[in-house]
Amino acid sequence: MNLHSRDRRKIDPSRGDFLPDGTPNENDRVEIGPTLLALREWDAAGLIQPNLAAMREFRLQRLTDHIGARDYGGLLMFDPLNIRYATDTTNMQLWNAHNPFRACLICADGYMVLWEYKNAPFLADHAPLVREVRSGASMFYFSVGDRGPEAAQDFAAQVADVLSNHAGANRRLAVDKIMLHGMRALEATGFDVFDGEEVTEHARSVKGPDEIRAMRCAIHACEASMAVMERAALPGRTEDEIWAVLHAENIKRGGEWIETRLLSTGPRTNPWFQECGPRVLQNNEILAFDTDLIGPYGICTDISRTWWIGDASPRQDMVDAMRHAHAHITENMAMLKPGVTIADLVHGGHKLAPAYWEQKYSCKFHGVGLCDEWPHVDYPDNYHDGAWNHELKAGMVLCVEALVGEVGGDFSIKLEDQVLITENGFEKLSSYPYDARLMGTG
Repeated sequence: MNLHSRDRRKIDPSRGDFLPDGTPNENDRVEIGPTLLALREWDAAGLIQPNLAAMREFRLQRLTDHIGARDYGGLLMFDPLNIRYATDTTNMQLWNAHNPFRACLICADGYMVLWEYKNAPFLADHAPLVREVRSGASMFYFSVGDRGPEAAQDFAAQVADVLSNHAGANRRLAVDKIMLHGMRALEATGFDVFDGEEVTEHARSVKGPDEIRAMRCAIHACEASMAVMERAALPGRTEDEIWAVLHAENIKRGGEWIETRLLSTGPRTNPWFQECGPRVLQNNEILAFDTDLIGPYGICTDISRTWWIGDASPRQDMVDAMRHAHAHITENMAMLKPGVTIADLVHGGHKLAPAYWEQKYSCKFHGVGLCDEWPHVDYPDNYHDGAWNHELKAGMVLCVEALVGEVGGDFSIKLEDQVLITENGFEKLSSYPYDARLMGTG
């Protein structure tokens, strides 16, 4: 039976054969992506979706440029987010994060091989930059048991076969994360192994135009989800119940997962980093959270907000802390522009009050893309000269952080915004409002 275009079920019935991002408007397609809810919200907001083919070409070029600059024969990746960056394919991402069954090799000439789960090679059918799909990258104990060294030797032989055809005699190979048997097998095969994570972090740090479009869409989806969660943040509900709303709304828009459980209420906000649980939110309490959310297109949105929940006004010390946190991210954000060094960011900007210093956040800034990424900008007491001798470049995206709370206090304020480095300065990409009552303006 012939199936015509007019007969196919479409993700968006109002459109033709393709969505604005260039992917097939096919309801039964294998490739994951944004839902109709997200597409309609982005249209209403006037957002331009990324051209995914152009985004994928940009990423491959970034990787091959960095491979060539270091005179490596290739880059071998096991980290599922590095594989996502290189191929824009996914397969059980969280399971893969602790059971590394996938691998991707990019040769210096740009030839790309994906080692996929043997029963699912079709998951890369939408990715023409993947030139070859193989299987056999599993070397973890659950999968291979006591034949780990043997499995690793077989895999290393495959890598050698590919590189011999695409890198000649160059045996300099960058590898990001690999099982112990795999590392030994590569070295026994004659490879000189280098740090692949350094390659991928620097390649991923500068975003292309379509990555920025994808990020704008992902941030919009995240903030729409946050708004639903804020409406659900009512006294009498547990932290888990409130946090579940953000998860659900993210997935409803084609998002993928949330990396942490950083939502807490009342006294559980101090000290920070307590994960959300069964505590019931009370009337007239603080609620603070960090989205750490992997949204549509696999793009991370990392925003923190602190809300006052109740029918009374917050205490003055809470308002003072909120204003201090806001000043911290605002003044630090103002330093951002191309050419500024990481050391400049470490030692400059807003100074936290002594009462808040001991419980400050773990960094002032960090990069963001498919997840939290390089660079990591410390506070001065944790800075190590020589570890971060780099400058900001246009196209980088950083998150600016603030955590304000006193040792032994009964609350903390957590704020964070996502910022693009432009040719002349910066643009704040996140726009979710700060709580007016905690700011003392509402």
